[in-house]
Amino acid sequence: MHHIGRENIRTRPDLRYEFCVIGGGIIGIATARELLHRHRGASLVLLEKEDDLARHQTGRNSGVIHAGVYYAPGSLKATLCREGARATRDYCDEHGVPYEICGKLIVATTPSDVSRLGDLADRCQANEIEVIPQSKGELREREPHITGLQALFVPSTGIVDYVGMVRAMRAEVEALGGRIVTGSEVTAIREDVDGVECVAGGTAYRANRLVACAGLQSDRVARLAGLAIDHRIVPFRGEYFRLPASRNALIRHLIYPVPDPSMPFLGVHLTRMIDGGVTVGPNAVLGMAREGYGRFSIDAADLASTLGFPGFWKTLARHRKAAFGELRSSLSKAHYLDLCRRYCPELQLDDLGPQPAGIRAQAVLRDGTLVHDFMFSQTDRMLHVCNAPSPAATSALPIARMIGDKLMSGRS
Repeated sequence: MHHIGRENIRTRPDLRYEFCVIGGGIIGIATARELLHRHRGASLVLLEKEDDLARHQTGRNSGVIHAGVYYAPGSLKATLCREGARATRDYCDEHGVPYEICGKLIVATTPSDVSRLGDLADRCQANEIEVIPQSKGELREREPHITGLQALFVPSTGIVDYVGMVRAMRAEVEALGGRIVTGSEVTAIREDVDGVECVAGGTAYRANRLVACAGLQSDRVARLAGLAIDHRIVPFRGEYFRLPASRNALIRHLIYPVPDPSMPFLGVHLTRMIDGGVTVGPNAVLGMAREGYGRFSIDAADLASTLGFPGFWKTLARHRKAAFGELRSSLSKAHYLDLCRRYCPELQLDDLGPQPAGIRAQAVLRDGTLVHDFMFSQTDRMLHVCNAPSPAATSALPIARMIGDKLMSGRS
C-alpha cells in the first residue's frame, strides 16, 4: 500500500458518502449493515480489494458458533461472544442461513487435563454458559469413538455457514442503498476536519466517517491513515485436514482438547462442518505470507514485516516450546495424527485428507505480548478495528453495534 500521485486519482463529485467501510469480511459487512439500519437513507460505500467478499478469515475458519467457554469473565471477548452467539442464531433463523446447535465436548485425556476441567467449569459459570460434566462412561455414551477420562459438555456451541451469512448481509446492504465495490485496494487515506478521503483502485471516495475492518492488513491500513500504532499483525497459518466422507458420522458433537495454559492457541480439534463433513485442526505456524494459503507461499514484504518487528522475536522466545510443537505438527503428518488420537484413537493416517488452510491475523505488541482481546483505534472521524480474534465471526453482529456506537461518539 502506498500513496499515489494526485494526477492518477479519478475524482467525481458523486463519490461522496456519509460512511465508508474498508473490508468485506463478516465484520465489515455487518458494520455496513448496522450503519444503514441505524441511519436510514444514509449513503455508504464498502471497499474490498478482492473480487468477492469473505475471501480471507471469514471464509476460511472452522465455522463454529462459539459459546465463550475460554474467555476471561468480564472481558470484551466474553461479553461479545455471548451476545453474538444469540444474535447469530436469530439472524440465521430470520434469513434462512443454515446452522446447527450440536454442542461440544471438551475432553480431558490426562490427570492434569482433569484438574483444568474444574477451572473451565467455574469460568463457564461466571460467563453464564450452561455446562454439563461428563464421566468417562457418560462421555463414551455420548461419543462412542472418543476416549477420555472426563469431559465437559457445552450444549450451546454450534456450527454455521459464515459465508452464507455474509451473502445475506450483502443483500441487505444493497437493498438499503449501500454500494459495494470489489477489486478495489485502498492505497491512500487522508483525514481532515470535514471528513476522510479514501483512495481505492485509483478513485477517491469522500466520506464523513470511515471504518476500517481490514483483518490481515489492518495494521497497514491504520498506518496508511496516519495512526501511530504500536503493534504488528503477525500471520499464523492454520492447517486443517478433512476426514473422508465415510467418517462423517464419527462424531455427533464438536470435540476439543482441554487447553494448555502455557500454549497461546487452543489446539487441534475435531469439528463437524455445516456441509456434513468433519475437519481436524488447526495447528498454528508462522505464515510466510499474510494471504498466501499454499503450503509454501512466501511474500517477501510480509515476511520482512514480521521478521523486522522486535515483538515477533520476543513472543517467539516467550513461546518457543509451543512454536516448536506447532512446527513439528506442520512438518509431520504422523505427529499431527498423534495429537488427534489422544482423544480419537481409531483415526489413521489415511483419514487425514486435504482441506484448505486458513490464516489468523494476530496482533502482537512491541514487547512481544499477543493481543487476545478486541482492539480498536479511533480518531475524530475514523475507527479502525486493529485486532479481531476468534470469536470475531460469532460476535460480528454485536461488534458492529459497538462500532456504530463508537463511531458516532467520535474520538474516545
